[in-house]
Amino acid sequence: MPNGSGGHTRAAIRPVKESVEDQLLAQSGVVGVDIGEKVSGGEPTGELGIIVYVREKKSEDELDVEEVVPKVMDGVRTDVQELVVELQPAMQPHDVSIPVEEAASTTLYGGISMGPSRRLQLAPPVVEVAGEYGFVGTLGAIVRDRRTGVPMALTNFHVACIDDGCRVGDRMVQPGIPDGGDPQTQEFGSLTRARLTENTDGAVITLDPGREWQSSVQGIGDVAGVVAAMIGATAQKCGRTTGCTYGTVGSTDATLSLDYGDGIGVRTLRRQVRIDTDASQSPRFSEQGDSGSVIMDMQRRVLGLLFGGSTDGSTTFANPITVALDELDADLAVGNARETGPSSHW
Repeated sequence: MPNGSGGHTRAAIRPVKESVEDQLLAQSGVVGVDIGEKVSGGEPTGELGIIVYVREKKSEDELDVEEVVPKVMDGVRTDVQELVVELQPAMQPHDVSIPVEEAASTTLYGGISMGPSRRLQLAPPVVEVAGEYGFVGTLGAIVRDRRTGVPMALTNFHVACIDDGCRVGDRMVQPGIPDGGDPQTQEFGSLTRARLTENTDGAVITLDPGREWQSSVQGIGDVAGVVAAMIGATAQKCGRTTGCTYGTVGSTDATLSLDYGDGIGVRTLRRQVRIDTDASQSPRFSEQGDSGSVIMDMQRRVLGLLFGGSTDGSTTFANPITVALDELDADLAVGNARETGPSSHW
């Protein structure tokens, strides 16, 4: 991995990047700021710089003066790269099924379909056809409440809550409604805590009494623990839509501004983990419906909570797992634990 040039290491670039990112995000079309390799002629140069993600890359002649990203900021070179980033839940009209190989599981574990029992009434321009829509994402892993030890399911805020209309106690269904989940017979738990901060897009759901669970991720195995994301480390995940995929940790410095919809609006997440897809093993690392998946290293240690990715499949973003767990007041269930949910709600 590149260490930078002209004395600019990642550590030296970081404070400069953090001091200018709000200025850059305020410019029209800018969706993110990161640290990475500058690209010239479609090829990486080996030089680290401040990467500015834009929805559409334009020539300077097409931009107003205030829209032009400076080539150098506080002595650090910049590079403008086109990247359209989106949250990655999936939604469908409630009477239309998405053709995925997903069925209800009597035992809950990471990597499977889940979503809220409630549906939303949506209209253009949010959707092409007005109607009632169901939402689905991925159950990332089983965690335990730090105060009580009660088992809970981990996923994203935007998977469990959808919008600002969610409430503690909202019911969840497995599989998610677009995958055929029936709120009358397949609910598995209740929303307990949800956090949408500059660090975390996360939620935890307390499991229903007697519900079986295990501390594993489908297609990967038992969860071995947590680990800080390291640049260059190989990463893997198993999600509801794309299954098991592989990539490389490209950054731990990504800052993104994403639209969470009516009632919440644009929110900025900082110091996020970027995963670059390993195209030799997976055409893309994530897709709509994979939100909520946990990202692991090859020793099955969790390093991130997946919440978004680029539309071209090249890039995925995740909350650092230790920060997300701290803000959700939970710990991962690890090893080969296989238990049932609490005997009563708390």
